[in-house]
Amino acid sequence: MTAPRARWSRSFNLAAAAFVAVSLCSDAHAAGQLVPRDAARLGRGINILGYDGIWEGGQNAPFRLDNLTAIKKAGFSHVRINFFGFKFMDRGNMLDEVVLRRLDAVIEEILARNLVPILDEHDTHVCQRDVSECGEKLRAFWRQIAERYAGRYPRLVFEVLNEPGGQMTSASWNSLLNECIGIIRRTNAERRVIAAVLNTDEIPIDDLALPADDRNLIVTFHYYAPIRFTHQGAPWSETFARIGPLDWGSPDDEAKAAADFEKVSRWSEREKRAVYLGEFGVYERAPSESRQRYLSFVARSADRRGWAWAYWQFDHDFAAFDSARQAWKPDILRALIPPAR
Repeated sequence: MTAPRARWSRSFNLAAAAFVAVSLCSDAHAAGQLVPRDAARLGRGINILGYDGIWEGGQNAPFRLDNLTAIKKAGFSHVRINFFGFKFMDRGNMLDEVVLRRLDAVIEEILARNLVPILDEHDTHVCQRDVSECGEKLRAFWRQIAERYAGRYPRLVFEVLNEPGGQMTSASWNSLLNECIGIIRRTNAERRVIAAVLNTDEIPIDDLALPADDRNLIVTFHYYAPIRFTHQGAPWSETFARIGPLDWGSPDDEAKAAADFEKVSRWSEREKRAVYLGEFGVYERAPSESRQRYLSFVARSADRRGWAWAYWQFDHDFAAFDSARQAWKPDILRALIPPAR
């Protein structure tokens, strides 16, 4: 996620309500396996470490590495590391070895808790603004990362880029994405790699072009629609700061979300690709009950479809965890992972 995000504005046919009741776990097979199996192995996750001082060698806060134990105990099975790699590059686009050693340590801490680490290159602001600069840096990033982790940490998953969009078109993104996949595959032939759909209102998943013979790819999209609800009260935007309180949870609200998910499900079944809902969340100024309804609806919709998902985010804003009290926010955790019956 980046702030502010593009607006989500859609109009839907009311007949989309029929999608709400549909369970869409696919029985299609790819290479003898169920389409969602790779994503299902990732399971339920949460975004971490996007804005913490740990990378610069600073305080282990607000996220603390021992919070990984709480994440595991709560029932999550993976974490998505939001890593801004570009700012740790020199003028020749070489990554700082000291920072990379810190990344090694973070990955090892995650694996020690039997969680799956996803390494997400999160420099959306650069890539949405300047496609040429992004391409140069992104290719250099994955050359170094792929070589560093070749043969190491087999459970580590690579995510090529967070939220491609802005000045990128589907064609320019497909070209850069496939270049980066090729770079990764030279040294990491079997590693799971996550590839994003262009991050626009329409979720243009039909435009995504992937190498047909690479079945270790998982496709991701992010979901914050309707953004007027999910971002109401967000202080970084003059528009969002003035919005609210807004409710969510009517049959029409659910139908609109279900129609979006159905679009992705149809593509997944046709292309025999696993899907990962890498971000969704609601800013804390939203009415509590509406926030819980939204989070529960999105998480259960992903679960029914066999998609892995990751909540945005552990701490900072949209937080599921109270860092001051070192405790989960119970209403959010319940919405994401209901207690076992």
